[in-house]
Formats: sequence, C-alpha cells, structure tokens
Amino acid sequence: MGSEWTTIGDIALVFDGPHATPEKVDEGPYYLSISSLENGKLDLSKSPRISEEQFIQWTKRVAPKEGDVLFSYETRLGEAALMPSGIRACLGRRMGILRPDTNKVDPRYLLFAYIGPEFQNEIRTRTNPGATVDRLAVKELPFFPIRLPPLPEQRTIAHILGTLDDKIELNRQMNATLEAMAQALFQSWFVDFDPVIDNALAAGHPIPDALQERAAARAALGHRRQPLPAAIQSQFPSGFVRHEEMGWVPEGWAVSTIGHEIQAVGGGTPSTKDASFWEDGVHAFCTPKDMSLLDSLVLTAAERQLTDAGVAQISSGQLPAGVVLLSSSAPIGYLAISHIPVSVNQGIIAMLPNANYEPLYLVCWVRFNMDKILDRANGSTFLEISKKNFAPIPFLVPNRAALDSYNLHAKTIYEKLLLLAQENEKLITLRDTLLPKLLSGAVRVAAAG
Repeated sequence: MGSEWTTIGDIALVFDGPHATPEKVDEGPYYLSISSLENGKLDLSKSPRISEEQFIQWTKRVAPKEGDVLFSYETRLGEAALMPSGIRACLGRRMGILRPDTNKVDPRYLLFAYIGPEFQNEIRTRTNPGATVDRLAVKELPFFPIRLPPLPEQRTIAHILGTLDDKIELNRQMNATLEAMAQALFQSWFVDFDPVIDNALAAGHPIPDALQERAAARAALGHRRQPLPAAIQSQFPSGFVRHEEMGWVPEGWAVSTIGHEIQAVGGGTPSTKDASFWEDGVHAFCTPKDMSLLDSLVLTAAERQLTDAGVAQISSGQLPAGVVLLSSSAPIGYLAISHIPVSVNQGIIAMLPNANYEPLYLVCWVRFNMDKILDRANGSTFLEISKKNFAPIPFLVPNRAALDSYNLHAKTIYEKLLLLAQENEKLITLRDTLLPKLLSGAVRVAAAG
C-alpha cells in the first residue's frame, strides 16, 4: 500500500503558545523561542530561562513533551524541530506544537514531512501577509493536507533521514571541538602567555603584577602542569616587557598593527540591474548572509556567482582560496575561511594570510580582539567597521619560531575541519535529494522488520 493523503488534524493535536513576554532569569525552565529553531533542530542556547512561577502559569494548558513537533507560526515561517526528552520548557510567543498520534504517525516522520518541500509549499500558499510580518493561522493548521505512508514505512524513512541528520550533526560537533582546540591553544600561547610564564617561573624571573594571578594558577598546578615539549617550550622567552598600549608582552616580541602585518581588503556589489555581471556567472560572490548560514568556519560555496565582467567591477577582484572573511556590518563578527576563490561585497573585510599568519591564526586573533574591533565601529543605523578603522588595531607579533609551531598545529586542525565540512556538504546534498523523493513516494523503501 502506498502513501495516502490525510490532514494534520487527523494525525496530531495542535496547540498554541502563551501570548506573553518572559521575565528572564539565570536558571530555570526554558522559554522556547523562534530563534531556537534552525534547520530542523532545537538550539536551547538561544532560548531564555524563566522562573518556576512563570513555568507553572504558562504550562497549565499545555507543556511541550518529548516527540512534539515545535513550529513557528509568525516570522521565520516553516521552521520546526522535535522536542527532546528531559527538557522542562514552555512554548514561547508565536510558537506552536503538533502532538502526533503515535498510532498513526511517527514523530520524526512528521518533522521531516513538515520541513519537506510539499508541506513547505502548503505553508507558503496559506500564509497570511501582515503589515509587519507574515503569519500562519494556527486554527487552519489541522486542515493542512499531508502525505502519509503506512507506519512501518514512516519509521524506515525517518530512520534513513535521521541517520543522515545525526551524522551531519556529529560532524558539526567535531568541527566545533576542533575550532575550540585552535582557540584554546591560541589563548594559551598568545593571550595568557602560559609558555612564557612557565619559563619565567622555571628561571626565577620576576612576574609582572598584572600576570601574577595567572602565574599563581600555573604554579599551583605543580606536576599537573604539562609543559610543552622542550623543543617548542624553548621557542618562548622567559620574561616580559611593558608596552604603552598593550601592557605586559613577552620579551622580544614586537607590537605592530593588523594593517601592517597582513593585507586587508574590502569589496563591493556590481549593479544587479546589469545582467552581464550576473547571468551565467561562475565566480563565487560572498556576502554576510552566506557566512551567517555556515555551520563551520569553512566556506565552500556562495549563493550568487559573478561573471568575469562582474568580478572586474570589484576593486579587490577575486580573492584566492584561504582568505579569512570578517563581516564588517549588520552584524560585525561573522567569520569564515574560504576554501574557494571568492569575491566579496562591501559588508566584508577580507584578510589575506601570509607566511607568518595562517588562516586559523587570523580567525583566533579576530575573536580575541573583537572588543577592539567593535570599539572602532561606528554608524547611525547599524555599526560598521571600515578598513580605515580596522587597519590600526594593535597586533602582537610573536617570534617566528613560536608562530611556526602554532601554524603547524593550526594547519593540521584546518585540514580536519575542511574534510568534515566537505563530508557534510555531500551528506546535506544527499539528504536534501532523498527527502522529497522518500516523502512523495517517488523512492519507496521496505519497512524495517
């Protein structure tokens, strides 16, 4: 028996959330927000906490439970996620619940069906345009049609798509761990100066007052303090000197500016009215939007492409693979390393790595100097950091041997990041290709035994 059409109301209950704004607290149940829904997943880090009193008040009618499909019905229409187990939460504003009848529909299948192209088209067709935001009428949702194969086949489809999703998510977590490793090493060597402090302690050299707390923490570790291999440890000095602008810095290290140490360029947008700049374009054109959609540091593709004539319209032209991209406005702070040659728009500052500074070094430098970048930003409607204001930011220049050691580690980490990003690109393409075919019945699967 193939798939049959039914309605949401026949297979699930539909609930609306409270029309209230929470008073945020540090600890407590979650108040699920629309921003928590992303690519079929629930990101609780983007949901505020509420008090027990609010939780009790707002869950009298319904509380989200494991297996519920959470969805947004106003702004970011079409987003949905499955409610995990063990989470105490209430629905946020403009959020709803589909509570599946598990005798008729598998919860994971319902989620995949919701985010699939057929149901997303139904949402677009039935969206009510509003004065400020588009809205989906929750009372109409029970009448939305949905394609439903037999329950065993649903479970098989959900297992196939869920396995792909799980692998994609695992790769994302591994990428996050790799990025954290690069960041932690950078902080230890070039922000906290742990190797220099260790050398100073070993040599009995004085520690500046500003670094005494860090030195005490290092000393307190005793034998648990794991020094670097001798060949690397010896590349760091054993004392500090005071710099007027940057405070205490390792002896022998120089102070420069980011604009002096690397080449930083901006971009622009060729006229969208001139088809010769865009039609049949083959050169990637990156904007902050492309960077906002990344789930790792690696940029492997862009939404739009330029022709040769379009690239010629941008002063920085086409930049080589390996360039570090920083969104410079609306908002400031998206970061990416482009694995492909790319042109950029006016909302990006591109930093070209060189023999001294590998891409991951520059990424980490930006993250640890974001406060300085924001301090130099200005704008009447939104903050923007210009190349002119970016270039003079102070930049600590370690000795070459220490830089080479870090870059060697960073290169290995980046190669792993790249492999995982490329694997995810293939997995996402496979999932997005299979999803509509499985849901529509164009590709049939045997029910698991």
